[in-house]
Amino acid sequence: MAESSRSKLSSRMAKLNPFKRRGSRDDEDPSEDVGEEIDSETVAGGGHTAQATDCARHDLQVNDAIKSYMTEQGIVDSGDPEALHAFLEKHHIQVSERVTDKSHPLPEYFISSSHNTYLMAHQLFGASSAGAYEATLNAGARCVEIDAWDNSDNPSEPKVTHGYTLVSNIPFRAVCETIRDVIDREEAASPGAAAPILLSLENHCDPAGQLRLVEIMKEVWDERLLTAAVRDDNIEAHATLAELGSKVVVIVEHHIPDEAEDSDSSSSSSSDEDADEKQARHDYKDKKKAAPSTIIIPELAALGVYAQSVKPSNASWFGEGLLNSPHHPLINLSESGLSSHLPANAAAIARHNAKHLMRVYPKGTRISSRNLRPEKFWGLGAQICAMNWQTFGAGMQLNDALFSGTSGFVLKPDALRADGDGVLLTGQRKKVLRLTVGGATDVPVPAGRTVAELKPYLTCSLLQPDSSVKRKTRALKDVADEGGKLAPIWGETLEWNFDETELEFIRLFVKSDDSYASNPILAVAAIRLLYIVPGWSFVPLLDLRGHQKGWLLARFEIEDA
Repeated sequence: MAESSRSKLSSRMAKLNPFKRRGSRDDEDPSEDVGEEIDSETVAGGGHTAQATDCARHDLQVNDAIKSYMTEQGIVDSGDPEALHAFLEKHHIQVSERVTDKSHPLPEYFISSSHNTYLMAHQLFGASSAGAYEATLNAGARCVEIDAWDNSDNPSEPKVTHGYTLVSNIPFRAVCETIRDVIDREEAASPGAAAPILLSLENHCDPAGQLRLVEIMKEVWDERLLTAAVRDDNIEAHATLAELGSKVVVIVEHHIPDEAEDSDSSSSSSSDEDADEKQARHDYKDKKKAAPSTIIIPELAALGVYAQSVKPSNASWFGEGLLNSPHHPLINLSESGLSSHLPANAAAIARHNAKHLMRVYPKGTRISSRNLRPEKFWGLGAQICAMNWQTFGAGMQLNDALFSGTSGFVLKPDALRADGDGVLLTGQRKKVLRLTVGGATDVPVPAGRTVAELKPYLTCSLLQPDSSVKRKTRALKDVADEGGKLAPIWGETLEWNFDETELEFIRLFVKSDDSYASNPILAVAAIRLLYIVPGWSFVPLLDLRGHQKGWLLARFEIEDA
């Protein structure tokens, strides 16, 4: 496809919003929905970001331009080392105990989640690695996925891979051992404080292979594996987060008559697929369609104590009730499958999700590991938005914002919990956000560029489940050069009016206003408004791989409208 045609198609697709009830996403820039491959140096992902930036604060270098601005604005006297040090230690976010309270049933939490966790990069050609589970869990994920397959080379040791593709495989046992080691390290570091790990197990094994899966999980995880309800007197009730402790909680498939086909087998293509990717997708679909159906053996089914994954083929699950339902159904849908019910049934779906689990995973065309936009589905109360953690794009940036400073479990807003009405926007809490952008420090210059060539500006989008409103600063010329890094000073105030839902996010980009070219992204930050500490602070900036790359001096003010 010609580049101009691709650009036009991308522009049109960016304007589509099946969740649109008010506001608009028309001002979203497709170039801002990009990310690069995450590596072991990333500090992004969710629960551990705040800890990582704690360490980085000790290396925060305040340039001369920022010091002068701080003195002029009366933020702090840069000539007072103690006052300056105290200001640099101030956090831009603080997560309240209410958000991390563990006394609620599992369906009342958002859960930091990973899709195809074993993959290192591409969904059809990438390499599998047990180390990917360690990296993802260390970064904050609490729900990981395992695709288990029979191993013809060694039937007693099932393997993990993305079937019908060119993806490499790893032993199922090695994945279990990696997860066990993470649990033990977390328990040793903070006894009693670790959170449970949900395991989304996609089974492709025959009965003998399934029995081996059960035997290996029990052997490797031992008492770490949840094998029975925490309350013998009421298996129908969901366990609380506190009752689950640091157990491994297995999500087992539950097959129902006429269940929906997995949308990962879709033959549709995205505009940026090359010929090899299209052929790989076609082969994947044919092989998957020819595969025999799987029956879950009782020994494996018994491990799905609090979550049995169901792929319904109709709308009964949020209407009159799911036929042939297990006692704790988890509705497992692709983003496109869920979108087909929206917006007409949004409130009914949210009410269902107040008491039952839902997992939303990326549509099959996201083979390059780009991501769904989770804020849309969080607004429906979907607990598990399974993200491709391989790239730090828009979806992962927002995932990082929601789970930053938590254990990977975040209590949902009142309206999306058991006693709520499922409707986030009531119009009763109108707010004003004022963001004063002071300046930035330590912002890196892209390879092959110089400070003199760049004209930095800041774009700031206020995101809600159904809307996005962007503001931006002016582009600066003749920016100070601090040791080969940018030292821009904007001194501008941006303002938004919004209805508070507790699912507001601010997404910031430092970009350069390049003539006749796509404006490069120099750094990014994403923050949940509910966590923001009012007043001035330094906000950590990351690059598109999730590495720490500079700081933004900003003041946040949130008031009643």
